[in-house]
Amino acid sequence: MAVAAPEDANGSMVVPFHGPDQAGLTVRPQAWSTFLALDLLAETDADGLRRLMRLLSDDASRLTSGEPALADSEPELATRPARLTVTFGFGPAFVARAGGEVPAWLGPLPAFAVDRLEEAWSHGDLLLEIASDDPTTLAHATRMLLKDTRSFATVRWVQRGFRRAHGSMANGTTMRNLFGQVDGTVNPGPASADFDGLVRIRDGGWLTGGTSLVVRRTAMDLEGWDRLDRPGREASVGRRLDTGAPLTGGGEHTEPDFEARDAVGFPVIAEFSHVRRARSDDPRERFYRRGYNYDDTPAPGQISNSGLIFACFQADPLTQFVPVQQRLSDLDLLNEWTTPIGSAVFAIPPGCDEGGFVGQTLLID
Repeated sequence: MAVAAPEDANGSMVVPFHGPDQAGLTVRPQAWSTFLALDLLAETDADGLRRLMRLLSDDASRLTSGEPALADSEPELATRPARLTVTFGFGPAFVARAGGEVPAWLGPLPAFAVDRLEEAWSHGDLLLEIASDDPTTLAHATRMLLKDTRSFATVRWVQRGFRRAHGSMANGTTMRNLFGQVDGTVNPGPASADFDGLVRIRDGGWLTGGTSLVVRRTAMDLEGWDRLDRPGREASVGRRLDTGAPLTGGGEHTEPDFEARDAVGFPVIAEFSHVRRARSDDPRERFYRRGYNYDDTPAPGQISNSGLIFACFQADPLTQFVPVQQRLSDLDLLNEWTTPIGSAVFAIPPGCDEGGFVGQTLLID
């Protein structure tokens, strides 16, 4: 007979802040995430950046442990971390201001024909991704960490995302986006054999052991999608909506058969389907996806204002992410109902030891 877990089993669960990686890279995705981009104040110099990252790292280590931040005005809200993690990323201006070498890939991505980018959702000097299985914990941690930044930076944008609630699906279940489709079946996660080679940066100076993060905000036309019948939806994706299996049969993780033909000789999986366009013969054109849905307040006359916060980690966005996105931009049936409206790239430094701070490989010679 199964024994029920204590009601607070997940609420008290701690993901260690210190270690070789920032925890947000390797932890199983939490139910809720807030992505924050900040712009540095003009007077924030390298010494200011050092003080800022010490302060943020110290409070993040406390909050992720279920302890209040320094001078926490609501300490009772910090007692249930629920797998809280805080991940920091640096934009090109942050790295330049610190006096470090800016990687060639750290900057705006090449322009894609499908983009309709808005400054309100793009770029930024400093990124915080704060994630937890509890939205109250997340809101409190976000507020405490933003209080730390007031003398150093201003908020550029905030994107709040969600997945299924903790415990509602078995661990390891692929997320669904708001089109209802299984999203992220082919994903070299932290447990996969090729994760290190695809995601971690080697011989990158101050960034050695770190990675890069691409954050793309993609608006989804749910009302237009509603007008498409189920066969049309599945043809656009190249997978069944109920199971995520390729249209050529099997289960979610069955390899699609792109050579299969129907009774009249047409490809079962169309050349312009999403699954076909996203695939590459080059094994290096892969990355680790860790995205979230968003559902914001609609404008007057709208029914929904929804989409995907597409977030992916890779060693080099220019050689791994960009070729895939270019193929999708050139020809992908889903472009009829999806529009990228935000884009940002950040360097994700390695983690830190206890007593250290994230970014010290950059900020301390």
